[in-house]
Amino acid sequence: MKHFESIKRITVLQLAGVGILANIIAYAYVWYKYYIFDVQVVFWRRGNWVVVGIYAILIMFFMMTYGGNKIGYLKPFEVFLSQVLAILASNLITYLQLSVMVVWFANIKPIGLMTLAQILFALFWVYLSNFIYRNVFPPRMLLLIHGDHDTEDIKRKFDSRKDRYVISEQININAGIKVIEDKILERFDGVILWDLDMTDRNELIKYCYGKSIRVYLMPKIPDVIIMGADRMNLFDSQILLTREYAMTIEQRFIKRLIDIVCSFLLIIITSPIMLLTAIIVKLYDGGPVFYKQVRLTKNNKEFKIIKFRSMRVDAEKVGGAQLAKKDDKRITPIGKFIRAVRIDELPQLFNILKGDMTFIGPRPERPEIAAKYIEEMPEFAYRTKVKAGLAGYAQVYGKYNTTPYDKLKLDLTYIENYTTWLDIKLMLLTLKVLFLPDSTEGIEEGQTTASKSSKGN
Repeated sequence: MKHFESIKRITVLQLAGVGILANIIAYAYVWYKYYIFDVQVVFWRRGNWVVVGIYAILIMFFMMTYGGNKIGYLKPFEVFLSQVLAILASNLITYLQLSVMVVWFANIKPIGLMTLAQILFALFWVYLSNFIYRNVFPPRMLLLIHGDHDTEDIKRKFDSRKDRYVISEQININAGIKVIEDKILERFDGVILWDLDMTDRNELIKYCYGKSIRVYLMPKIPDVIIMGADRMNLFDSQILLTREYAMTIEQRFIKRLIDIVCSFLLIIITSPIMLLTAIIVKLYDGGPVFYKQVRLTKNNKEFKIIKFRSMRVDAEKVGGAQLAKKDDKRITPIGKFIRAVRIDELPQLFNILKGDMTFIGPRPERPEIAAKYIEEMPEFAYRTKVKAGLAGYAQVYGKYNTTPYDKLKLDLTYIENYTTWLDIKLMLLTLKVLFLPDSTEGIEEGQTTASKSSKGN
């Protein structure tokens, strides 16, 4: 199994290397063919290598950030989208660099054609690589070990990636640890531990670790908190430290500085879009342009979030506070469009500039909905240990209808592992999420919140 995994890893690295090398070669060709003669500084051979090397660093950085090399891990469309975003980001920065070097706007045609060629190659490369991966490496056959909660939710999630996982059998923990340990050794490539108490779970983890068997474990809330703990040694004893505050004063200062500068610049840049949207929303039904709503931020402080109105004026006249549903009839035609492209969120830049919100953090909930979640799950209040955000970890790695329990675990992962770089990475990844349609999928008909019947893990 170890040898097989090594081969798989090497294959993925080789496929990724081919994709990156093709992009670097394309830029080297364009540089030597078109731009080398336009720059105001004479480059010697090593100077040219540095220019191409800078592009190589850029393309590798954005590929790693967006996941453009994660063949087999992400769905083909996600890999292709990641490749496109990495190419566009790298080429935009490179064009600005070239413009500085020629002391004016550089000729955009060569790099524009290069970008088009790179995107077409990426399309070919992604689907060819995925074809090779799926035919060489079959999905893992997994054993689901579960407790008494319903297993449909976790099975549905694994079934969404049948190219990677197949739950070939499942067994209840009540069958007994010895029976389960014998079952694990039969023919499985790994096991899933779902909704088990700590004693049984820990025993099975140690057993699988000792037998070198892969384990897929859904962490509980204490696990997420511990994963973000600081590690220290007291003499010969290892200690995990969970701090009483989420961010240091230096981190809070840098985060606030980024919020002020970026929100101010983005308000200026997007002001024409906001003005046009305001006019269209007003002309559609004559109702108010903005929709103000009370939300919760750090330490449960209430504030009024500002959005462009995307629903009818009387949207909550019947039923009160509730999340948007699939095919929600309360949403206007204009609203559907501005929600799809996230234009309705732009006024929140003023909330960020004011200090009620930040760019990256747990999305602010309405007090009424948060209260319902906290009734079922008191730990949901942990999300307000930091300031609410325009986007967050749960939005990048989850969906609009992600359950409160899963949302809490995602947001706690952000809170307990916070760094300035994590904020920057999530900002970049948010651009990718904008193009994924399932990220805005509403809740089911009959639900007023994202809660489901079973919490499970």
